[in-house]
Amino acid sequence: MKTGGGSDGAKRRAGERAAEAIEDGSVVGLGTGSTTAFAIEAIGRAVDDGLEVRGIPTSFQSRRLAIDRGIPLTSLDEVSRVDLAIDGADQVSEAGDLIKGGGGAQTREKLVATAADRFLVVADPSKLSARLERSVPVEVVPDAHTVVADRVADLDLDSALALEDGGGRGGEPTLREASHKDGPVVTDNGNLLLDCAFGPITDPEALATRLSSLPGVVEHGLFVGMADVVYVGTDDGDGDGVDVRRFESE
Repeated sequence: MKTGGGSDGAKRRAGERAAEAIEDGSVVGLGTGSTTAFAIEAIGRAVDDGLEVRGIPTSFQSRRLAIDRGIPLTSLDEVSRVDLAIDGADQVSEAGDLIKGGGGAQTREKLVATAADRFLVVADPSKLSARLERSVPVEVVPDAHTVVADRVADLDLDSALALEDGGGRGGEPTLREASHKDGPVVTDNGNLLLDCAFGPITDPEALATRLSSLPGVVEHGLFVGMADVVYVGTDDGDGDGVDVRRFESE
């Protein structure tokens, strides 16, 4: 489910600051969501001013916005490398781990982010948390959604590995329903989404491994150890109103 909160000003400052990292001739992953949209718009203005760049959209939404802003597009099949990817997050922990997938695009977002040399995350303060605790979106093959839901509920997650408390209990999966049509949300890949509540997650990597191992799971929204830089737009920050948090290796 998409997250609310955060002012447009904070989102715009984060997105525009991340867009400044793009160099001429770059291949850029274009993420999905309201904060990333400000980055895409800033890239479009830079293209109008002569910046040469090719974008790889991660969703129908980001593709449509990029085309509207005049950004030349390509795909992972057509390039030898992706210089950087810019994307938002539904929640960002102090360690720089993410929960994504509120917009249902986490599979393509993860493909592009892992292919990129650098992964830049844009967020507003409402997305920050000491540790991850939101529901984790899990994209599943339609025919397997009930089986995956049962297996998520039955996961034996030791409290020392994945959860703050309640060792031995699994997650609480909910099939994501569409808001403007009858039936479930269908992803750009033709799959369904389970929003899985686990409570506070103290070891995202362990949980990510368990979810990835379930047959029928296409991808999940835990992005562990992937962010290089997080740009947090603020309404009263220093200078340009952006708090920069770096997690990239020296």
